[in-house]
Amino acid sequence: MSYELLRFLHVIGATVLLGTGAGIAFFMVISHRSGEPRLIAHVAGIVVLADTVFTATAAIFQPITGYLLIREIGYDLMEPWVVLSLVLYVFVGMFWLPVVWIQIKMRDLARQAVADNSALPARYLRLYRIWFACGFPAFFAVLAILWLMLTRPVF
Repeated sequence: MSYELLRFLHVIGATVLLGTGAGIAFFMVISHRSGEPRLIAHVAGIVVLADTVFTATAAIFQPITGYLLIREIGYDLMEPWVVLSLVLYVFVGMFWLPVVWIQIKMRDLARQAVADNSALPARYLRLYRIWFACGFPAFFAVLAILWLMLTRPVF
């Protein structure tokens, strides 16, 4: 595979990770603020689907295209900016995997509230607070990875 194609795929993957993550966060926060279980259930369902289709796919291919790019260009895998990028990538994954589970639970709790014609349960609100708190370190770590990719600083 050519350098140009690998670079394109890697940049697209990074864009999908950042864009989908920001979009998911925006729509989940806005739907949550409505307090409407039906809206929250609907949006959370779309969010879970988007995470499955877009985020998971990009998350799988991103390290592959990154490795192939490093090999193609001739960089060393142990260069500090590469190592730090990989550490941050694992860090993001440590937040993203629980967040996916939380989103599924939030969706299910909102759907149950709709079915029961009731308010969102306290468990939903606890999960939302955890979900919200997990977003900040993961989002800023993704930004840091992008910065490392673009600048390739020498430490």
